[in-house]
Amino acid sequence: MESITKTEINKELGKIFKEYRLKRKFTQEKIAEELDISVKYISRIENGTGGVKVETLVRYMNILSIPPDILFENLLTNQTLKKDIKLYKKIKALSENKKDATMNIIDIFDNYNF
Repeated sequence: MESITKTEINKELGKIFKEYRLKRKFTQEKIAEELDISVKYISRIENGTGGVKVETLVRYMNILSIPPDILFENLLTNQTLKKDIKLYKKIKALSENKKDATMNIIDIFDNYNF
């Protein structure tokens, strides 16, 4: 199993947090206010020099609408998980009608004995 360092995790999360903050047109000051933490801490998180507590991570995700698959995709080495994320992303991109049809197909597979 490949190991990933805390520094690599911090850098990846910081990059994603910054990307989504900018997409939402939030300043560091605005996100700091929303998260009730200092701007200095936001800067350290985004630069990958500071870690993030689980509570802060979840609040970040909720405030900036960051899906878990995006947040962890580049950090995972488990091929089954990577395949699940790939499948999820493909399904997420479908129209509602195609999602319904896909669910029906999955139900058929669930009931079919291979």
